[in-house]
Amino acid sequence: LVNPKTLFVFAFQTGHTTGPSLNNDKLYKFAYSAEVYVDRVKAPLQKSAGYRISSGVDVSLLWRNPDNDDDQLVKIAIKDVQVENVNERPAAKNIFKGKSTEKIIGKEYLEALQRPILLELVRGKVKTFYSYQNEPGFTQNIKRGLASLFQLQLHSGSTREVDISGKCNATYHVRQDQVTKIKDLDSCEIEKQGFTSHNPILDVGRKATSATIYVLEDSFIKSIKAEENYVFLLNFRRKTGAKIVSKQRLELKSVQAGLGLIAAKQVSGVIKTLDPSYVAMPLEAEPVKSECKKCPSLSEHWQSIREQMHPEKLSKAEAAKSFLSFIQSIRKATKEEILQVIRSEKKEFLPQIVDAVTSAQTPESLEAILEFLDFKDASTSILQERFLYACGFASHPSETLLKSLTEKFKGDIANEEIRETLVIVMGPLIRKLCDRGGCKLPAVVEARRLILNRLEQAKKDDKVQMYLLALKNALLPEAIPVLLKYSESGEGPISSLAATALQRYDPSFLTKEVKETMNRIYHQNRKVHEKTVRTTAAAIILNSNPSYMEVKNILLSIGELPMEMNKYMLSMIQDILHFEMPSSKTVRRVLKDMRVHNYDRFSKMGSSSAYSGYITRGPDVSSTYSLDILYSGSGILRRSNMNIHIFDRNAELHASQVVIEAQGLESIIAATPDEGEENLDSFAGMSAILFDVQLRPVTFFQGYGDLMSKMLSATGDPMNVVKGLVLLTDYLQEIQLQSGPTASTQFLGGLAIDISGGMEFSLWYRESKTNVKNRVAVFLTGSTEVDSFFVKTGMETTLEVETALDFISTVQFSQYPFLVCMQMDRVESPFRSSVMKYESLPCGRRYTARRGKAVMLAGNEYPLHQENSNMCRKVFGAKSGSTDSWF
Repeated sequence: LVNPKTLFVFAFQTGHTTGPSLNNDKLYKFAYSAEVYVDRVKAPLQKSAGYRISSGVDVSLLWRNPDNDDDQLVKIAIKDVQVENVNERPAAKNIFKGKSTEKIIGKEYLEALQRPILLELVRGKVKTFYSYQNEPGFTQNIKRGLASLFQLQLHSGSTREVDISGKCNATYHVRQDQVTKIKDLDSCEIEKQGFTSHNPILDVGRKATSATIYVLEDSFIKSIKAEENYVFLLNFRRKTGAKIVSKQRLELKSVQAGLGLIAAKQVSGVIKTLDPSYVAMPLEAEPVKSECKKCPSLSEHWQSIREQMHPEKLSKAEAAKSFLSFIQSIRKATKEEILQVIRSEKKEFLPQIVDAVTSAQTPESLEAILEFLDFKDASTSILQERFLYACGFASHPSETLLKSLTEKFKGDIANEEIRETLVIVMGPLIRKLCDRGGCKLPAVVEARRLILNRLEQAKKDDKVQMYLLALKNALLPEAIPVLLKYSESGEGPISSLAATALQRYDPSFLTKEVKETMNRIYHQNRKVHEKTVRTTAAAIILNSNPSYMEVKNILLSIGELPMEMNKYMLSMIQDILHFEMPSSKTVRRVLKDMRVHNYDRFSKMGSSSAYSGYITRGPDVSSTYSLDILYSGSGILRRSNMNIHIFDRNAELHASQVVIEAQGLESIIAATPDEGEENLDSFAGMSAILFDVQLRPVTFFQGYGDLMSKMLSATGDPMNVVKGLVLLTDYLQEIQLQSGPTASTQFLGGLAIDISGGMEFSLWYRESKTNVKNRVAVFLTGSTEVDSFFVKTGMETTLEVETALDFISTVQFSQYPFLVCMQMDRVESPFRSSVMKYESLPCGRRYTARRGKAVMLAGNEYPLHQENSNMCRKVFGAKSGSTDSWF
């Protein structure tokens, strides 16, 4: 062997400086390896799952352009391929032991992998990649990964270049005989598959880096080290994540005598002489996917999980787990396979199937469910409602989905409640599509126009409310003037609904006109308003950077308000101060004025209250709860509002809201209604927001006659608000690794939920009670896999928790001031997590390593203000043991 140093000389030394150059008549022999590792983010690579492909690589110069030294045709051939574990394993855990490379890869694939490729290098960049046309995509990509290493420039600077990763931004740093290339993987343009969740808190964060270090001697490559890292972290729990590391090494071992150059004026002549079967191909990777040969059919999969999806098990983690696995199967199924499962199932399982089919969000699943559901048939309204809510919670809705719902809305619908739900659900779809830059899509434009036009034409209150609820979900900037009009001019529930819709907008949308209108409503400058509307107007003012005078006027009004509203507003101000809300600094400034801050104003009696606190405070996300309750002067509930928000530094998610409202009940206990509420119809109902989606409100009773019949016939059972399966986290990214294999990362989070609520009262004991029960189970699965067609390696992560949260409000109005006790309890909750790493061959040989843990999260009674604790002692100390008169 000849010392390589003596052979590295510039070929045609005149001016060749822009790219690497090979010597004529020489064969360069390299050792090559490509490694992949998969593991938890902070785990050492020595314990990771993975594999190594190693080989020899022969490189020789076939042709140099006689008119341009920088234009070269290079032949690259892979030799002596070996596949092995990336980390040492005992023989019993080594899936490659005793298997030849030909057995592992397959004779056909191995032959294809060892067929040479040709590269035309111009100024150090790959101008053309030549290979054989009918080779498997997997082997072509491994060759592309090797070929991409030979692309470099010998001067510092940034450029945009094409390699296996696509067209990417690359930055070169040149220092003597070393070149470092940093590739911006996020800038790469290549055909990608995947999607992300709509809300960032429920999504997955990705960080990707790529660096290649070239060591040169004279004008050619002595060694190359390339490393690519992908890190995926759940935004709401950054302990849970995955990493993929891909490494390539190419090291010159010797230089030997080789064949002479082929004489030709152009590359095409060389190709014709060498082998006409070579064809020019893109250097970008071609999409490839292994087929699953032993996967169960959709029907078989459904049968294996069916029992876990029974309605009685819907608050269990196993239901959420089965729901997610079923979605994954549906995403691979045809329309006919999906319809076969739906049409062959019993009635009690169909709602759960509808949840999963709709959540799959593929063109096939949408076609199947729309073909199955008949909106002209009132008897299947439960299934129609489950379909619509699953649409509302869609993680990455398509324009086709919104267009389909718009067409259904224009057609015949047998059940009026379904028509209401349909238009309400169009709202979140509009918002989600707009948030992703799709506001000008034809289906979005049409749906926005339809809702606003129909609202303008609506004459009946129930129609107006239906379109206002849709706008409450859509949060369109152009809807703000319409909502202002209904807030100030509307009556009763309509005015309240429009105001709460405005409350959902980001404060940046709340203009001077909005705040002026809210001030007029609160201070009743133009007309008398109900307490519910006035308190909502006050909340909007105080939550949107209020001025000194706005805060002062609100505080000065306390003392002039109805008794319970006085107490409620005081509680709201105190909550702003204790919870350090954004307006707390302005409130403190105002309170320095003794005309505002005095005993007379701050000692008002009453039982209404507002309180906020933390459920959790963590490094990744925190969650807060808020409970506020407003009574009429007679002691009957006017509104109770429970909210849970989740937020991090950059985003917020309104996880849930349950509002129970009542009005016009004073006649039952011969009490006097408050100002502005003398002519209200008897009414009680419940409204819910779940994961930023306003659901259709539920009515307990409407009108005095309905109230009396419910009192006589009621069983005391709570009314269901929402029950079903919701897809929360939905993240899938397909990745083309620089070394050739494809990788995929998928995180799915499912929620099995059962929220119910009720309002009861006893005339005999002069007590009322509201109870909101939240039963939830969450299951999250993360799967990261690298697929090289002949070997797969990956990791699977799971998290699961089951919990229940109850909010109970008990009021005794037999005396004044009446006694109010609010309780918010979470039961003891099991939390389980597991990690499983694996390596597997198609023949079935598999290595796995598992670890997991299970803990019990302690139950908790969430603290409210001290006054509430004192009241609860009185309520439960004075209560009779008999509750026979509840309804």
